[in-house]
Amino acid sequence: MGKNLVQKILKQHLISGELDPGKEIAIKIDQTLTQDATGTMAYLQFEAMGVPKAKTELSISYVDHNTLQNGFENADDHRFLQTVAAKHGIYFSRPGNGICHQVHLERFGKPGKTLLGSDSHTPTGGGIGMIAIGAGGLDVAVAMGGGPFYLTTPKVVNIHLTGKLQPWVSAKDVILEVLRRLTVKGGVGKIMEYTGPGVATLTVPERATITNMGAELGATTSIFPSDQVTRAFLAAQGRGQDWVELLPDADATYDETIAIDLSSLEPMVAKPHSPDAVATVREVGSIKVNQVAIGSCTNSSYADLMRVAAILKGKTVHPDTSLVVSPGSKQVFEMLARNGALADIISAGARILECGCGPCIGMGQSPCTAGVSVRTFNRNFEGRSGTKDAQVYLASPEVAAAAALTGVLTDPRALGEFPTIPVPESFLIDDSMVLPPAEDASQVEVFRGPNIRPLPINQPMPGELKGEVLLKAENNVSTDHIMPAGAKVLPLRSNIPAISQYVFAGVDPTFADRAKAAGGGFVVGGQNYGQGSSREHAALAPMYLGIKAVLTKSFARIHRANLVNFGILPLTFVHESDYDKISAGDCLVLPNIREGLNSGNTLKVVNTTTGQEITVAHDLSRRQKEIMLAGGLLNYTRLNS
Repeated sequence: MGKNLVQKILKQHLISGELDPGKEIAIKIDQTLTQDATGTMAYLQFEAMGVPKAKTELSISYVDHNTLQNGFENADDHRFLQTVAAKHGIYFSRPGNGICHQVHLERFGKPGKTLLGSDSHTPTGGGIGMIAIGAGGLDVAVAMGGGPFYLTTPKVVNIHLTGKLQPWVSAKDVILEVLRRLTVKGGVGKIMEYTGPGVATLTVPERATITNMGAELGATTSIFPSDQVTRAFLAAQGRGQDWVELLPDADATYDETIAIDLSSLEPMVAKPHSPDAVATVREVGSIKVNQVAIGSCTNSSYADLMRVAAILKGKTVHPDTSLVVSPGSKQVFEMLARNGALADIISAGARILECGCGPCIGMGQSPCTAGVSVRTFNRNFEGRSGTKDAQVYLASPEVAAAAALTGVLTDPRALGEFPTIPVPESFLIDDSMVLPPAEDASQVEVFRGPNIRPLPINQPMPGELKGEVLLKAENNVSTDHIMPAGAKVLPLRSNIPAISQYVFAGVDPTFADRAKAAGGGFVVGGQNYGQGSSREHAALAPMYLGIKAVLTKSFARIHRANLVNFGILPLTFVHESDYDKISAGDCLVLPNIREGLNSGNTLKVVNTTTGQEITVAHDLSRRQKEIMLAGGLLNYTRLNS
């Protein structure tokens, strides 16, 4: 029986376990990446392990999230990141060099390698044929220390592409179609592998757009084959030696198959407030647009912005609409500047932002009150833009540019002739903003600003868990709900006591104070709890506040792993109707918890307020049970080192 591409790469990197869906495996990690919103904590954790030098083939620390320096905190943290990287054998991508996923695709990703990143959009690397997985910073720190990455063997879904995209239809429309069919929880426990004759019609940046937003499916990752298109891209980047051909066997088998005819797609958008609320632009109609934002790790490639420039050339942005553009990398930015395309964008009335994440994480450019913002980003959760009542639509660069010119949501096919953008035979190569580690680590002093506080450590699991239900939430709670981002909160990422004050701030501003007053407690949620960003602060800060367990109908993968890493029990209702038997303010008891964890996969929860008992499942592996009993992965690592 032939193997699919996922099986081939995982088998090459398998350290322990069996490649059977649902079983835990450990894999070797070749490369890691961090970004500055999650990296500071990851490197504090790496230091706590006492490993002098990263043991991966390549580890890179990027600065792309917190580049808005409206206080000392971000600048201090960037100095910390630069010095800690220099000391521990890690490359450092300076602020301004670009968004981690775009730069890594251009300069460092290698087909067939494994990449673990402390950012949920790390699967962008799948566009170049990598098994690229987003994880919490602690998992990345362990990988840098030479440890394996543990995950549940995913099912592999074959997304079989035929046909070719029509003019004005883009890769963004492909992944929006997948989201329309599968929803934001349709990829949980799965890897999406793209196959079929339609694959050859997509460039590497187009493939990366699709794998990037595969994170919104809840998928472990997504991957394209490494073929002649990949070879040409790497050669144009001056990295032809990194190419290897990687294809599934002709008789490869898959757990599921989804067929998409690329020629049948049309321009689409994801409506507020979820990436799977997908409709065609025609169906939504000509709604007034206040703001357009083009960029992010999803759609900021050279080809994306060249097409935007061609659409805008000789025209003017609508007077009632603001347009901001953020190139994905210094390479893209400089090439646009040198060939005149940047001048066309500026002349049209766009505001040019630096090469970073910016508006995507609420770091500036928040829309006006109740404003409609069309963005080429990957998430449109309520309040993520920085304006709680903003209506954010996710769209392709073509749809975004059309909206900027007309002032309303517009099908770009109405613009006329489609501008064809040739793939460059060679890209501008300048890696001077990537700093190598120091040759003599003993000469490097790690800088620590006053905002960098010691890493909080959880206590071992007690014999009984008891506390109040501090919050009861509904379905699709995101990590933005749990631990908001934005210019106000993200600078506190190295200061857990300070950032913990913002846990669930947009849902219930009293949550943090109530949690501290009660000595901690429980959170209850619905389906797909913890979707979105990989930010481990959404587990670390609640742990600091004393959250003992989270009871839900289902979890998003990365957040569940982060809860385990920090010693918070992730529990699911055996009977989903039991969700209705718990209310906010109820007192819950989990008796004999240590014995219960070791005796099976279910636990008893007593609601002492109502007198009812319910059964919950934890589905922890033996290793995860030991982590929970130790009080988290750091404690477990120390005990077993």
